[in-house]
Amino acid sequence: MLRVALTGGIASGKSTVATMLRERGCPVLDADALGHELIKPGQGAYDEVVREFGREILGPDGAVDRSRLGAIVFADRRKRARLEQILHPRILEAAAKWFADLERAGRDDLAVLEATLIYEASYQPSFDRVMVCWCRREQQFERLKERGLAVQEAERRIAAQMPIDEKRRLADEVIDCSGTIEQTARQVEEVVARLKQAAAARKSVS
Repeated sequence: MLRVALTGGIASGKSTVATMLRERGCPVLDADALGHELIKPGQGAYDEVVREFGREILGPDGAVDRSRLGAIVFADRRKRARLEQILHPRILEAAAKWFADLERAGRDDLAVLEATLIYEASYQPSFDRVMVCWCRREQQFERLKERGLAVQEAERRIAAQMPIDEKRRLADEVIDCSGTIEQTARQVEEVVARLKQAAAARKSVS
């Protein structure tokens, strides 16, 4: 089975592309959702995150308030790196199990992990292909503004990631999400066809 990573800058269209992939029968695991799950009370990273960042990140119900945690880590590169040290190994372990479970269930073409920090976290050696979504910088700001982020916060979050031009250079597949939904969908169709062809070629060799 071809293990594929889907990444890109924040607000670059990853979630839209992930939905399109699912609609075309490709299993997609959301690494951000995994990370959110891991910091819930009683889950693997909760205690360590609270010890590291203090109880001020907790809401009234004792759950981690992700907006409070985000404000801390995006304002301090060292704290962000510490959070990544806590979460990334657990996310990769869960993703590896997910891929393995799919293979045991008979999936033999491709499956996708959607994750923002594939290159920043050096995830890419764990994958056969990396797919990068991108859009224009002004579109990222507009989309983040629609999500309720202030300009300064949006700038911090974009600056925390590898420049999109560098991600595009490193990618095996690139999807331009700056146009219409229809234009993005056509690119997704083409990419899925190429990836399935590569998976079939690998299977025939093995």
